Amino acid sequence: MSSSKHSSSERILEIHALCEEHFGAVRFVSIKYHSKIGWVAKVQFEKEVYFKNLTADGEDVDNALRKLKKRVNKIIKRYNEV
Repeated sequence: MSSSKHSSSERILEIHALCEEHFGAVRFVSIKYHSKIGWVAKVQFEKEVYFKNLTADGEDVDNALRKLKKRVNKIIKRYNEV
């Protein structure tokens, strides 16, 4: 297990709130295991304003969620610079 201070459910809630604040209504944030890829974290939006969904994969649940949050933050930063 990871020695992180956040649980997976806390990370999912953080990603959900961050995406909803910047991109609008979020349909869901999920994590699932894919036999060929590993763990896949996904956020899907209600309306396709900028994109329909975002995904990130990792070797474990926490890693995939961290990568997804990092990806969301990069996109937010990029849109704020424009």
